[in-house]
Amino acid sequence: MLRAAAALAALLACAVTPPASAASAAVPGPVGWASVNGGTTGGAGGTVTTVHTRAELKEALAGGGDPTAPKVIRVAGDINGHETDDGSLLGEQDYAPGYDLAQYMSCFGEDGTTWSDTRYDYCKRQRTLRQTGSTKEKAQIQLTVPSNTTLVGAGDGARLLGVFLTVNTGTNIIVRNLHLEAPVDYFTSWSPDDGTQGNWNARFDAMTVVTGKNIWVDHCTFTDGRFPDRDAPVGFHGKHVQRHDGLLDIEDGSDYITVSDSRFADHDKALLIGSGDGRGDRDRGHLKITFARDLFTDIVQRGPRVRFGQVHVVNNVYRGRPGDTLYALGAGLESAIVSEHNVFAYPQGDPSMVLAAYGGTHFRDTGSWFNGRPARLDAVATGLGLTDDVGWEPADAYDYRQFTSPSAVEHYVLRHSGAGRH
Repeated sequence: MLRAAAALAALLACAVTPPASAASAAVPGPVGWASVNGGTTGGAGGTVTTVHTRAELKEALAGGGDPTAPKVIRVAGDINGHETDDGSLLGEQDYAPGYDLAQYMSCFGEDGTTWSDTRYDYCKRQRTLRQTGSTKEKAQIQLTVPSNTTLVGAGDGARLLGVFLTVNTGTNIIVRNLHLEAPVDYFTSWSPDDGTQGNWNARFDAMTVVTGKNIWVDHCTFTDGRFPDRDAPVGFHGKHVQRHDGLLDIEDGSDYITVSDSRFADHDKALLIGSGDGRGDRDRGHLKITFARDLFTDIVQRGPRVRFGQVHVVNNVYRGRPGDTLYALGAGLESAIVSEHNVFAYPQGDPSMVLAAYGGTHFRDTGSWFNGRPARLDAVATGLGLTDDVGWEPADAYDYRQFTSPSAVEHYVLRHSGAGRH
């Protein structure tokens, strides 16, 4: 117990002490990859604005015509991505009057295998409505965070509801103390050739980082919130229509990113790193990302799934319910994942459910636990054809401390991770 308490005190000291390059009285500096390449300070020293509506948030992000000028934007209360300037909320029929999911599905036939514009007289129109509705919904809910910005919740109850938060070539960005409820894609598309039986493909994430550098996501909560997919209409093969994509996706050569002390809950595809197997020209040599002290509760997959990146997963907690299935760590093409002292708690499960190989060949774990016992994930990795020669060491890239007992990891993560927790 004394050893665990000492470890906790040491890690707290590390977590709240900013590096010299990122001195900021308001926001401490990150650990992990976001602390290198000059560090990540966000909008420290810039203007401070408090916003209460989507319109105010959009205006603040624009920075008065100078969007990359340093700025701190404080989010107060709830901001809904579907909110218009006059305060009304838009829905499916506002984006595409006449769109009907049941009619759209019927144009694939009963087994959902083949679309036909002529199957019913409304099919061509439904196809057009789905496409135009999706475009209009994206234009409404997408808000882009520019360089040198801190976006932070004011108080413990700040929420972005149905906002598609994006970073597009932005650098030096902090997103902190926010509850992000993933957008519902009203116009999710059915792909008959995706997988053995076809799949729904939603368009929007709670947050997407595209070609972003030096980004710190800290003390945030990501979830499907009020609209879990289990409450969605039933689609083909008796499965619910999937209306959400990822919670946090990072792609297209993004680099030097830390996701710390955050929660990811009640979702299927949580975290995707990398743009695709065919995007090595963009991603190879990039995607350096740290996940530290995060809590994953009832996710199905991608905690994270990685292509190409040098990804450090340290002191995270993964929890599920009896009967849950999982792969937490997905080793994709040319990925190099270093896992250290993570805690996995899945009743009725076994360590083989933690790791999945999707074209990757390298993975290393040190000291993780599964249901209170050593997980021995390196043995799982060997069985999947992965080697532990990942080719890099986190300690060579940055200074960090970690808990080395499961009780210390769980004590810290369950108490401190997520929006409104400090």
